[in-house]
Amino acid sequence: MRRPITSVVPGFAALAAVALLLGGCGLADTAISGTAGAAAEAQQAQQAQQIEQHVRDQVQAAQDAAAAQREQAERDAQ
Repeated sequence: MRRPITSVVPGFAALAAVALLLGGCGLADTAISGTAGAAAEAQQAQQAQQIEQHVRDQVQAAQDAAAAQREQAERDAQ
């Protein structure tokens, strides 16, 4: 299970602080790159959750339409 985005944000702040402390060496670039990569990954996770919810909504709408169609067919058959 993925962590909520809100639980990841404090980690970004910590990485940014480390990047500032290590500003004089190459580790700062690595830390900044890691932070940017983590932010992009968090954004992708959020987009995936939105897509998943959209698909769930579409499936539910299709199931509701099929149920209504069956009910109508049963009424028409009587």
